[in-house]
Order: sequence, then C-alpha cells, then structure tokens
Amino acid sequence: MRQNKLVMVAMAGFALTTLTQCFTKKKDEGKRLYEQHCQSCHMDDGSGLKGLIPPLANADYLQTHRDALPCIIRHGMDGSIIVNGVEYNKEMPGVDLRADHITNLLNYIQTNFGNNNPRYTLTEVQELLESCPPER
Repeated sequence: MRQNKLVMVAMAGFALTTLTQCFTKKKDEGKRLYEQHCQSCHMDDGSGLKGLIPPLANADYLQTHRDALPCIIRHGMDGSIIVNGVEYNKEMPGVDLRADHITNLLNYIQTNFGNNNPRYTLTEVQELLESCPPER
C-alpha cells in the first residue's frame, strides 16, 4: 500500500513537471515567433524603421484593423497604410504559420510594446483566416 502511494506521488510529480514545461513553452511562443519572423523589420522594441516599416508599439492600426491582422501575418500585404498618422508603403511578406502560432504571435504583439489590446482566441483566428481574401 505504501509503495503504491510513493508511485502515485512520483507520477504526479512527473506529470506536474512535464505540464509546467509545456505551458511555459507555449507562454513564450509568441515572443519566440516575433523574434524569429518580425523583429528584423519591426525591431526588438516594436518601433519599426522610421519612414519604411510601421511601428507595432502603441500602434493604432492594431485596434482599427484587428480582423485583418491574422490574414496580414499569413499572406503579407502591400500598398499604402496609415499607422499613428504616418503613411507607410513597403511590402510585407507573409509567414506560413499555423493558426495557433498566429494566435500566440498576435497575442504577444497585442499585449507588449505599450499595447494593451484584447487578446485573440484560437477560434477567432481560425475564423478570420478562413475569410482571408484569396492570395495574390
């Protein structure tokens, strides 16, 4: 009986350690994806590149174009946009990421760089991706 309790405690400890590591990796996934796919243009602080690449830091565009952001990440964009009153016209390449990665990336951007915007749900991102305009 005592041996069974020890086995159960050991298994519970192992499970807790494993789950904690999984959640920690997911928690940092948005930051990792930003560093991998976005930081080289939008900078480590989200400030963008003056006159060329729009900022993500305190960016009004993140609020006013919320529904378009998942499609922009996946398919990129070209043409003129206005961010915080400044016009930008530099093509942005898309990044082929799964919906859960896009969700984590967007949530990182929406809650960092001085942004305090509502977070996305995976279901919301999946629905928005289904309604993306056809690729160019």
